[in-house]
Amino acid sequence: MFRVRKVITGPLQENCYIVFDEKKSECVVIDPGDEGEKIEKEILSISRNATLRYILLTHCHFDHIGALRYLKENLGGEILMHRNELGLLENANLVASYFGFQIDEPPPPDRFIDDGEEITLWDNVFIRAIFVPGHSPGGIAYLFVVQEKEKRDYHLFTGDILFAGSVGRTDLPGGNWDALITGIKTKLLTLPPDTIVYPGHGPETTIAREKLTNPFLIYY
Repeated sequence: MFRVRKVITGPLQENCYIVFDEKKSECVVIDPGDEGEKIEKEILSISRNATLRYILLTHCHFDHIGALRYLKENLGGEILMHRNELGLLENANLVASYFGFQIDEPPPPDRFIDDGEEITLWDNVFIRAIFVPGHSPGGIAYLFVVQEKEKRDYHLFTGDILFAGSVGRTDLPGGNWDALITGIKTKLLTLPPDTIVYPGHGPETTIAREKLTNPFLIYY
């Protein structure tokens, strides 16, 4: 069975997610923000023989990649991100210092992922990358599509693109308000209404709820 565990990490309370199938000893981590040992412990609690297949980065602000080196060195996993985030990744430690934080120097990605690219994860699960810049230059939301018999379930990991009742800030370098709102409306709100949204901070929500109640999407 497809399962998601949330690990809240670091002083900025970033949501790191572990996606796994209870029948498999494989998992995917989205945005390892901080506290690598805490994330590792959660993975090993799922299975002592767990294999980390992918580390998916929605974007490369320091609070989303602080444990990237730890996971890569201790558990492996292929690091995927959009090419437009490379500058942020390479300068993440410097930017963190501006805010009074320090992170381990992040390793480079294993490869870049493009808009619309699909990855077959397991027999009944595939991942689709959805490019939504605006909060950062190379923001990617990851849609996990799960086929359960005759039914499809949708799980969307949005990083700081879309939150419950809010959207990502656009006042940081590389931010673009118009691109963010346009991308959310044309690429995310068009997904099935029952799609579960897992944001980079705060509680989960659904596409239906955000479409009906998110003031940033109703009034802009």
